[in-house]
Amino acid sequence: MTQLFGTDGVRGRAGEYPLDVATIRRLGAALVRALGHDRSPAATGPVRILSGRDTRESGTWIERELGFGISSQGGTLTSTGIIPTPAIAYLTPRMGYTAGVVISASHNPFEDNGIKLFSGTGEKFGEAIERRVESIVADTAWSLPPGDALQVEQVDCRSEYVAQLRRILPAPGMTKGARIALDCANGATTTIAPRLFQDLGYSVLPVGTQPDGRNINLGCGSTAPAALVKAVTDGGYRLGIAFDGDGDRAIFVDARGRIVDGDAVMLMCGKRMKAEGRLNGDAIVATVMSNIGLELALREAGVSLVRCPVGDKYVMEEMLKRKLSLGGEQSGHIIFSDHLFTGDGLATSLQVLRTMDATGRELADLASEFTAYPQVLLNLRVAQKPELRSVPEIASVIEAVEARLAGQGRLLVRYSGTEPLLRVMLEGKDEAEIRRWGQEILDAFKRHVGAAA
Repeated sequence: MTQLFGTDGVRGRAGEYPLDVATIRRLGAALVRALGHDRSPAATGPVRILSGRDTRESGTWIERELGFGISSQGGTLTSTGIIPTPAIAYLTPRMGYTAGVVISASHNPFEDNGIKLFSGTGEKFGEAIERRVESIVADTAWSLPPGDALQVEQVDCRSEYVAQLRRILPAPGMTKGARIALDCANGATTTIAPRLFQDLGYSVLPVGTQPDGRNINLGCGSTAPAALVKAVTDGGYRLGIAFDGDGDRAIFVDARGRIVDGDAVMLMCGKRMKAEGRLNGDAIVATVMSNIGLELALREAGVSLVRCPVGDKYVMEEMLKRKLSLGGEQSGHIIFSDHLFTGDGLATSLQVLRTMDATGRELADLASEFTAYPQVLLNLRVAQKPELRSVPEIASVIEAVEARLAGQGRLLVRYSGTEPLLRVMLEGKDEAEIRRWGQEILDAFKRHVGAAA
C-alpha cells in the first residue's frame, strides 16, 4: 500500500501524484467512506466536510476535484474560501461538520500544495484513520464515476473565527496603539490579520498582503523574515509579526530587528501562564529540535519540558495525553489548548501581546530571558544502519559525550529516515568543543562500521 500521508497531511507538487486529479478524487471518496464507517449509529444525514485553502493558484481546482470525490459517495463539501488553517480546526466542530479539510502546503513554494485533514472535534487526523483512508484509496475493488468537477458551495465563516480570537485579547493594555509590522506571507492570513489588528487598535504596516496565486512565501513570511526585519528597523516599529502561508505559525521581530522564534515565545508565554495559574501540569511540550536553552530556562522557572518527535501532530498528541495547555515548535508553530489543539499564528500573536500587556515589558526584554545555546549539526553518509547502541565502541563514545554534557547540553544521534545518513546534533556552551565531540562520534562510526564510498 502506498503511503499518501506524511507528517502534515498529503503534500506534493500540484498536478503530480499524489496531487493529480485521479488521486485527489479518490482521496475525497475514500475520506467519506472512512468517515461513514466511523460514525456513531445515531448519526444521520450525509458526511459533511468543511474546507478552506491558502492563496496558491492550484487551490481552487484541487478543492473542486476533492469535492467531486466527496459527492460521488454521497458526502458534501462546503468551502470557506481563503482562510487560515486553524480557522477550519475551530469551525469544523462548532458548525457541526463531520470533518475539515485544508488545501495548503504551508511554508512551501506556490508550485506545491497539500491536503490536511481535521476530525469532527477539530484535531488533526491521527495515523490510524490516515492509514485507513490510504487502504481505501488503494483498494481496486471500487471506482469513481466519470464526470466534471463542479463549483463548491461557498460560505463565509470568518467572523465566528475572529470572535474566538478576540477573546484572547479583548482589550489591549500597554500595547494599545502600538505600531506593528504584519507580514502575511501573501497567504491565508491576508483575509483576516490586518483587519483584526486594526480593529484591536494597533497601527498596522501590512507586508506580504498582495497574493497573486504565485507569490505565497516568496521573500516574505515566517521562513523569509528579512523584509520584515528591515520594515521594523527602518520604520521604528514596536514589533513585527510574520505568519507562514497557511497561518498556523508565527515568528516575531523585536524593535531592534532581532528574530524571536517559537522557543522564546514558549518561554515567555509559559512563564506568564504559570504565574496566572493557567499552565496545566507546570509543563510544556516541545520537539527534539527545540534548543536546550529553552529546557534550562524553563527548569529555572519551575516548568518541565516534555520532548516529542518533530511535527505539530506529535506535539498535540503529547499535550492531549498529559492534559497540558502549551506546546509547540521552534518554527513558531505553537498550540494553546484553551484555544485550539492545533497551531494558530494569530492566536500566538495575541498571546504574546497579552503577555506584554500583563508584564508591562517589551518583546525584546521578554525574549532576553531565552538564551539559545550553540547548536552543531554533523552528517555522515553511511552504507548501513546498525543499531548504534549495539556497537560497543560507538556506544561508549556516545555515553562519554553525554556525560560531558551532564545536564548543560544535549546530544541527539540518529539515522535519517529518508537518506543514507547518520545525523549528530549537539547543543552546549562552547561551539568548538561540542563540534569536536560530535566528530568523535562520527570517527568512531567510521572506524567500527565504515562510511559510504
